[in-house]
Amino acid sequence: MASCLRLKKSNCKNCYKCIRHCPVKSIRFSAGQAHIIDDECILCGQCFVVCPQDAKQIVDDTEKVRVLIGSGDPVVVSLAPSFIANYEGVGIESMREALKRLGFHDVEETAIGATMVKREYDRMLREENRDIVISSCCHSINLLIRKYFPEQLPYLADVVSPMVAHCADIKRRIPGAKTVFVGPCVAKKDEAAEHSDVVDVALTFEELTRWLEEEKVELRREVIPDDQSLARFFPTPGGILKTMEQDAPDYTYMALDGIDACLAALDDIAEGKIHKCFIEMSTCAGSCIGGPVMEKYRRSPVSDYMAVSTFAGSRDFDVAQPDMSLMKQYQTPIGRTERTPSNYELVEILREMGKFKPSDELNCGSCGYNTCREKAVAIYQGKAEISMCLPFLMEKAEGFSDAIVKNSPNALIVVNDTLEVQQLNDAALRLLNIRFASDVLGDQVVRILDPKVFMDVKRSGRGVYNKRTYLAEYQRYVDETIVPAEDGRMIICIMHDVTAEEEARQRKEEISHQTVEVADKVVERQMLIVQEIASLLGETTAETKIALSKLKESIVNE
Repeated sequence: MASCLRLKKSNCKNCYKCIRHCPVKSIRFSAGQAHIIDDECILCGQCFVVCPQDAKQIVDDTEKVRVLIGSGDPVVVSLAPSFIANYEGVGIESMREALKRLGFHDVEETAIGATMVKREYDRMLREENRDIVISSCCHSINLLIRKYFPEQLPYLADVVSPMVAHCADIKRRIPGAKTVFVGPCVAKKDEAAEHSDVVDVALTFEELTRWLEEEKVELRREVIPDDQSLARFFPTPGGILKTMEQDAPDYTYMALDGIDACLAALDDIAEGKIHKCFIEMSTCAGSCIGGPVMEKYRRSPVSDYMAVSTFAGSRDFDVAQPDMSLMKQYQTPIGRTERTPSNYELVEILREMGKFKPSDELNCGSCGYNTCREKAVAIYQGKAEISMCLPFLMEKAEGFSDAIVKNSPNALIVVNDTLEVQQLNDAALRLLNIRFASDVLGDQVVRILDPKVFMDVKRSGRGVYNKRTYLAEYQRYVDETIVPAEDGRMIICIMHDVTAEEEARQRKEEISHQTVEVADKVVERQMLIVQEIASLLGETTAETKIALSKLKESIVNE
């Protein structure tokens, strides 16, 4: 399969939106990046459409077309009939005029090939004894069946798509012609690679629009009616059926658009619930006018349908039907190598994800997978990582946070903006002599602490840090920090018990005070003695007094 989609690794933000929208989960996550698994991808383009970071890129083949034009060979465009919805008010004549300015030899409508295809469908149903026939126009449907429902391949119409039928017709009519298909589909690039002898290059509308802008070619708004253009209905829901005769006896004709409806039908076929039926299938909701490259982000289902409906005629294009053998294509299964975990291995992976019992399996889909078990299988196959489970990460983070709070030696108290107690840890329960947290949760903080400082913090929005406070009711000294959190919706109080430290400091002060008193008494006695001595030694009195005063001062400073 051609690699038509690429990833800009630096842009992937691990939102898992692509895997949530991928119908076959063909995306692998590794090292924080998404990787498209080519062997499993059906090129529906949904990952390209939904990626909010534009991390998915469609391979640009514009330069290949420039080379073809430069070769001198006549290069003819097969223009998908959905162009009328993409380029509002621009008919085929205006498109031909503009694209010739880019160097193309001519521009024709792929709807010509669609006319050939629908005629072959009608013939097949009338002349061949078939039970179920699934249209083969949508290459993503073809890939889906070939990769995921190979047992349904006999029901897939062995008819080429309108793109291939038309490009082959162009090459038969114009000697040496090169063909370029332009449409709204990513998968057509892969189909073109499979039929490289008929389709030289496939471009998207986005690629063509960029090219026109680069060359400053403006599209002239003009639509000229043509009643012989019924097959222009092909890109709309049920558009193939609108063009068919629908005259095969005993057949039911139905149209399904959107991958979910198509998957459900394929499951019903597998279970034998459907018989004698022609099914028009398209992976895109809204069929081709809802294609992933209808100028990404500009989906207007109703107005787009109206544009096609107004443009389409009521009769077939006047084209010769090729020989039946030229309309045939035989598609083979595309094998996928997927390992399946044993029940033991699956249970072990679920345990690593924190899923120990069925009630733990939330099946929330945040990782992109529909169920936890589907995610576990993807982990086993190397397509997913355990860290993609949001509830698991939240529980792990909360558990880590709770462990820190629970085992912190500091008392932690959380109150809301109405000063109601929301949370206490074990250290707070011990400090405040509370038996159970439930005894005070939801109550006003005034029940356990002086609310004034909380009110001050709430009013000012500024925290109080390491304020030493005596909790008289609890006979405790604490260093108190009170700060606002969550934009003032919560207030957190952290209290470090410094009672022992404070009592030690007070004891030290008391001892120092007692020492000063003793020193005073000693000085007083010494002064009496000095005075007596001074009477004998007169001149030494002053020196003794100075020395003793210095001794006292030294003791006080200590």
